[in-house]
Amino acid sequence: MVIIDGHHLTLEDVVAVARHGEPAQLAPGARERLTRGHAWVQDILAAGKPVYGINTGFGIFADRRISAAQAAQLSRNLVLSHAVGTGAPLPEEVVRAAMLIRANTLAIGYSGVRPVLVETLLEMLNRGVTPEIPSQGSMGSSGDLAPLAHLALVFTTDDADRAEDSGWAIYRGQRMRGKEAMQAAGIPRVQLGAKEGLAVTNGATFSAALLALAAHDAGHWLDIAEITLSMSLEALMGVSGAFDARVHRARRHPGQQAVAARVRELTRGSTLMDAGGRVQDAYSLRTAPQVQGAARDAWRFVADVIEREINAVTDNPLIFGPHDAISGGNFHGEPVGMAADFLGIAMSEVAAISERRIFRLTDGNLNYGLPSMLVNTPADAGLNSGLMMPQYTAASLVLENQTLASPDSTRSLPTSGEQEDHNANAMTAARHAREIIANTAHVLAVEAYTAARALDLRLRQIPAARMGNGTAEAHRRLREAVPYTPGDAWWAPEIARTRAVLASPEFLAAVLAAARPQP
Repeated sequence: MVIIDGHHLTLEDVVAVARHGEPAQLAPGARERLTRGHAWVQDILAAGKPVYGINTGFGIFADRRISAAQAAQLSRNLVLSHAVGTGAPLPEEVVRAAMLIRANTLAIGYSGVRPVLVETLLEMLNRGVTPEIPSQGSMGSSGDLAPLAHLALVFTTDDADRAEDSGWAIYRGQRMRGKEAMQAAGIPRVQLGAKEGLAVTNGATFSAALLALAAHDAGHWLDIAEITLSMSLEALMGVSGAFDARVHRARRHPGQQAVAARVRELTRGSTLMDAGGRVQDAYSLRTAPQVQGAARDAWRFVADVIEREINAVTDNPLIFGPHDAISGGNFHGEPVGMAADFLGIAMSEVAAISERRIFRLTDGNLNYGLPSMLVNTPADAGLNSGLMMPQYTAASLVLENQTLASPDSTRSLPTSGEQEDHNANAMTAARHAREIIANTAHVLAVEAYTAARALDLRLRQIPAARMGNGTAEAHRRLREAVPYTPGDAWWAPEIARTRAVLASPEFLAAVLAAARPQP
């Protein structure tokens, strides 16, 4: 059970609820804060003082006064008019992550909404109602307006209660109108009150959801990249000196030191390391700690940013007391957009250096005596293409990443009659980071597949050689799932199975356990 109190949500909590169906519940203290915040909104309405979004219009219409009697209609109109997203629907896990993050944001108590809004979002998560949310149309400021409005269509309503105004949702694998899905799940829809329409649509919540899942996944693939690096190093009889702890302490970067330490651990006991008698290796081997370590440091920064964001108040205005409402800009997605760009750049480089190792493993002029394209024997070359084409695929994904990693947060266009004259483009940045990580995962799968084959061929050349404890375990588990094929075969399904093995937390845990020194 994940307890929502506005302050302690973690990336692991987001993954547990979004992907694994862990139930979520509102903390009692948060319910009390929500009740108090809603009462403050009622005080503001009674006083009649103009407060943005409570008794005024939105955006360029912020100077237009709205009567207290029209407050509910103002909220409903906001939802209806802002649900204008487009593009393919977001994956259900992203929508579920966004619902959890939005509930946590509102639970802090400065948004002025009733507890029933948060409890409804949590009930939808717990009972499996997932709104269908278009993936495009958000500027990332004022938050993810269009996606959040599509979310609100499903769980909010008005006196007319028209099914055609309730959006779409997935319930028990079926796509249906939001009204129908909520009825089927036994969850009453909510009529919005003053400020509530703005509170549920204002904030970079879908950007944060995308980045939270992406950051979680990136952490896993950074660990896998150290395993594929170690396998490639042994297959190419790499020079161990480049991973000496003294070298990396001298530069001081923690990520670099961590990567080098992990390689030393994974290759402990190897007789293939240094077997080539070289003084130093090419950059794709020798400087991997500097490149992958920089990515690890970037990932740590991004993880810190997104953990703050998913526990932050991100709408506007904020209600701090009975007559204390302040208009600010916490909805602006710049922190998320910049972090997403940074993560995308970092993971793009992880894929890039991995692809260079794949190229080196398959090139008969660079792989130190292995057959060109890793065909079974040199005599098979020509009749068999070997692993020529998997390297093409990796190169294609790296080139795509280079385009996707071009920063989105530096791009802005004004909206709402220049009232919103600088926008974050955060959701696009987060979507691109997610795509980059998926591409990088496949490149690493190609490297693991290629390195495993290269190790088979190398051990055939040097039967007495021994792999490191960690790399041997990785190789063993990969070969259990994907046995060695002497001649050409349909490599694609085998690479897909390799990727599935690498994606498993059990694989990572087993390899790291094997690499640790035994007592």
